[in-house]
Amino acid sequence: MVPLYEDNQENICPICLDPPKEAVSTDCKHLFCRMCLTQHMDKASVSGVLSCPVCRKPCSEGVLGASYICFSHQKRVCRFCEASRHLLCVECLKSPEHQSHTELSIENAISHYKERLNRRRRKLRKDLGGFQQLKAQKEEMLQALQVDWESHGLRDELMNQDQTKEQLKALPQNWLDQQEDLPAEVAVTQLSILASGLERMAKELDASTLKDASDLLDRSAPQKLEGLLSHLPAANPNPS
Repeated sequence: MVPLYEDNQENICPICLDPPKEAVSTDCKHLFCRMCLTQHMDKASVSGVLSCPVCRKPCSEGVLGASYICFSHQKRVCRFCEASRHLLCVECLKSPEHQSHTELSIENAISHYKERLNRRRRKLRKDLGGFQQLKAQKEEMLQALQVDWESHGLRDELMNQDQTKEQLKALPQNWLDQQEDLPAEVAVTQLSILASGLERMAKELDASTLKDASDLLDRSAPQKLEGLLSHLPAANPNPS
């Protein structure tokens, strides 16, 4: 039996001894991390008796929350199907529909998708960082050229060479390359939002958001971002 704790330690999960993450309360009012209690129920389900790890009073699977209960069979979900992107209970696993699918335990699925989300985020941040570095170098070059333009009489020299006004206007326009910078800035904004979404999803990931994580990974796949990444000179997308 998990040891009892004094009242001043009631905000500590009795299983992992850390502050409860996604805290859930049993029918007897003991607090646990949702994942800790889920793992306890996984082990206890072998004997068919579910009880509170602290006081051993009967405990229902419903305390885990609606998102952890199979809608079809009203039983605790225990697996995540990567093909259907559904949470499955023991009854779902018996269905022929899932016999050929890959199912991960809830704990392994959260760990697996969290790693994939973070890896995708790091890749996007790297691409964005390379673009920002090139942009900074370009701006430095433009500033240096502007100094030359103003201090060395480049404008007067071009005019003395009978350059037309249109050619004179086109020179700084080519330096700034505004028509190419505009879509690049839009791409940077959209990719930054996507990277932030990946980071937030990884931090908040639990069983109820595994499907959303899978959908986000699908939307952020390198092959689906080729249009945006093509505007980043440093981008060289590799599937992950």
